[in-house]
Amino acid sequence: MATKRGKSKVRSSPPWMQTLGDMNMLLLCFFIVLMGDETVVRGHEFLYVLSSFKGSIGIMAGGKSISKGNMMELGHNITALPSSQKQQYMSQMLKRAVEAFKPEIEAREVRVMEDERGLVITLSSDVFFDPGSARLKGDVRPVLGKIARLLKNVDNFIRIEGHTDNAPVTAPKSREFYRTNWELSSARALNVLHFLSDDEGVNPGQLSSVAFGEYRPIDVNTTPQGRAYNRRVDIVILKEHFLQKSKDSRIPRPLPDEEWR
Repeated sequence: MATKRGKSKVRSSPPWMQTLGDMNMLLLCFFIVLMGDETVVRGHEFLYVLSSFKGSIGIMAGGKSISKGNMMELGHNITALPSSQKQQYMSQMLKRAVEAFKPEIEAREVRVMEDERGLVITLSSDVFFDPGSARLKGDVRPVLGKIARLLKNVDNFIRIEGHTDNAPVTAPKSREFYRTNWELSSARALNVLHFLSDDEGVNPGQLSSVAFGEYRPIDVNTTPQGRAYNRRVDIVILKEHFLQKSKDSRIPRPLPDEEWR
C-alpha cells in the first residue's frame, strides 16, 4: 500500500529579506527622481530627504524625527522646508503683515496681498510721493521703518518694483529729471530701496529694483481711482528665492541672477 505523503509546507522569505527589498525599492525610486530630466533636486532638499532616513533603519543611530545636527546644518530657515510648508510659511507671513499694517491698510496707504511671486506690499505713490516727484515724503518714513523690520526677519530676495499710470510726465520741473514714466518709476523704486538699505539696514544683497513705467497696470487708466491704483511701488518678498551663503570662497553670493533662477 502506498504511503500518504504530507503536504509540503511553503517556506516564506525571512523577515530581513522583505525589509531589504522595501529599502531597495525606496532607494530605486529616490534615485529615479534624483536623476530624472524634468526634476531638479537642490542641495538643501537632498540633505533634507536624506536626513529623514536617519533612525528608520536599525543599524543607524537616531530617532523618528530629524536630528538637531541636521537642522542646524540646514540653517533653521525656510530653504529647508518642503513646498507645502513653504506655502504655509508665506501664509503666516501674510497674516503677520496684514496685522502689522492694519492702520495703513485702512487708510489706503498700503495694500498687502499674496500672488504667484510671493508676498506683495504695495505703497500708494500718491501717499508716498508728490506728483511727478520721486522724493519720499517725510511723514511716510515710519511706515517704511515697519516694512524694514519685517524684511529683516526673512532670507528671501526682495524686489522693489516701480509703476505709474499712463499719464505722461508734463510738468516742466519734473521733465528736467524724468523724461518719461520709465525714469520716474525707476527713481521711485530706487529711493525706496536706498531708504530700506541705507537708513534701515536691510541687507542690500537681498534687494533689487526694477521699473515697469505704465506698462504693468492692475486697473484701468480710464478712471481716477484706476489710475491711482496703478501709481504704486510694490515691495515683493519672492517666495521661491532665498539668499544663501557661498560654500566656495572664490564664488561670492548672491550670484548676479540668483533671484531670477
